[in-house]
Amino acid sequence: MDHVKKSTLWVEASLLLAVLFLGTNPVAVKYAVAEIPPLPFVALRFTAAGLLALGVAWLLGVAGGIGRKDLLSLAGVGIVGVGMNNVFFTLGVSQTTASNTALIYAAVPVWGMILGSFLGLEQPTRKGILGVAFAFLGVGVIVYGGLGASGTSLMGDLLAVGATVCWSAYAVFSLPLLRRLQPLTVAAYTMLFGGLAAAIPAVPFFGRVEWTDVGGGVWISMLYSTVFVAAFGFAAWQRGISRIGANRVLVYQYLITFTGVSASILLLGEDFGIEKLFGGAILLGGVYLARRQ
Repeated sequence: MDHVKKSTLWVEASLLLAVLFLGTNPVAVKYAVAEIPPLPFVALRFTAAGLLALGVAWLLGVAGGIGRKDLLSLAGVGIVGVGMNNVFFTLGVSQTTASNTALIYAAVPVWGMILGSFLGLEQPTRKGILGVAFAFLGVGVIVYGGLGASGTSLMGDLLAVGATVCWSAYAVFSLPLLRRLQPLTVAAYTMLFGGLAAAIPAVPFFGRVEWTDVGGGVWISMLYSTVFVAAFGFAAWQRGISRIGANRVLVYQYLITFTGVSASILLLGEDFGIEKLFGGAILLGGVYLARRQ
């Protein structure tokens, strides 16, 4: 029993650290894409993170034993949950504020619940449906409140919404894989497949960057986003899903939202108006209601 408690505490501690990295990621990405186009950024970031995590998995002896069917599943989850997710996310945060993006990401647990209902994994309840309605209303208030505001755009906010759908799919569709494979293995292969998939549309953009002129701060942001956010954060997320379940892990999205908004205000000096405060409160209240089964 003590071993189980220690293991659970380690998982929770890893998730809290992942919250810090994932929460501050919009700030790092917002800074980096000012000089590196979003598509090459995603391709480089996740291909490198996937190779790094895969190398660690091989060293730990947990990377083998993967059949063709598993590879196809990992590729599918990686393309949607990592590649599409982060293309939408990176394009979105480049066109809107980091705080808007962080707030919109609070809806991830709701999308996970909706997807779970479609797949027959969850039974929708009256309380859950009401929570979903409130969550969507909150997203609408955030998006509407940001229209015309400095540094925001409707397209950027909608891309962030698309990213949240893909991120929730990553958690839900990873579950069958995590019953057969180690969390680090799932994280490594999905990141690698996601990075390689993003590299295809990114090819034309690589030649448009004067790589020798990219500033040191941008490379530090890239390194932070690759090693700490992607390699560690995704591995911790998958480990959390495998040990304590997707629903409980998705609750950590509350903390990611709080961290992301705080970092955006403190590090980027973004404005946090009454509309964002009101919309965020409705959204978080809706997520809480939807998930309180």
